Amino acid sequence: MERAASDQLVDHRGVWERKPVLRLVYDDFYDRIAAACRRGRTIEIGGGIGNLKQRLTEVVATDIQSAPWLDCVADAQRLPFADACAANIVMVDVLHHLEFPLVFFREAARVLRPGGRVLMVEPAITWGSTAFYRLFHHEPVRTSADVLADGSPDPRRDPYDSNQAIPTLIATSDRERFHRLVPTLRIAAVQWFALAAYPLSGGFQPWSLIGEGAARRLLRLERALEPALGRLTGFRMLLTVEKAADSGTAARCVN
Repeated sequence: MERAASDQLVDHRGVWERKPVLRLVYDDFYDRIAAACRRGRTIEIGGGIGNLKQRLTEVVATDIQSAPWLDCVADAQRLPFADACAANIVMVDVLHHLEFPLVFFREAARVLRPGGRVLMVEPAITWGSTAFYRLFHHEPVRTSADVLADGSPDPRRDPYDSNQAIPTLIATSDRERFHRLVPTLRIAAVQWFALAAYPLSGGFQPWSLIGEGAARRLLRLERALEPALGRLTGFRMLLTVEKAADSGTAARCVN
């Protein structure tokens, strides 16, 4: 399993280097994250092929597996960091892979300083995206799952197991339950975006249905259309979860 995960990381890095339209689409993701970050240390979970670290300062990049461009190996559900040590926790396509998201959010509440944020770019299950994700994406969409169940993570579980509905359910139907279960955290904002350029790019597949120039123009158009169409047809979401501000004193991170 570890070898398969490592092979996927290498494959993704190769696609990233060969595919400028993919880099353009993900630059849009990273710009959104950077704009929402608090000042201070940022912990990246699921650092993968190391792209986000090139865009943000004071980043500790982690992943479930080791790689030369990462700072440490860490499980999102058992973070090796001190209490109140980070201004931000950022993730791209991690939340929907977690066995117990509730366990992660409790860890995030512990590690974040008061007023700190968890910033997550994730699949958005909308009227426009549902059929695409169900029919053409290899990861399942299980909207009936209990995405805030509590439990002990299984270390033998495949880290690439997933449910693409997790982020959307937490942001919508399970929002109030989330607030009750993790009372120090609040869902501060949800941006619904990625109307067309992202699915047309093919993601990390070797193919693309759109060129770099057309994608650049389309992304500019999408920014204007998102307020009206994002919740209805968006393929992506930026979920911002914020820790309540108080007078606590931040501790130093353990690297």
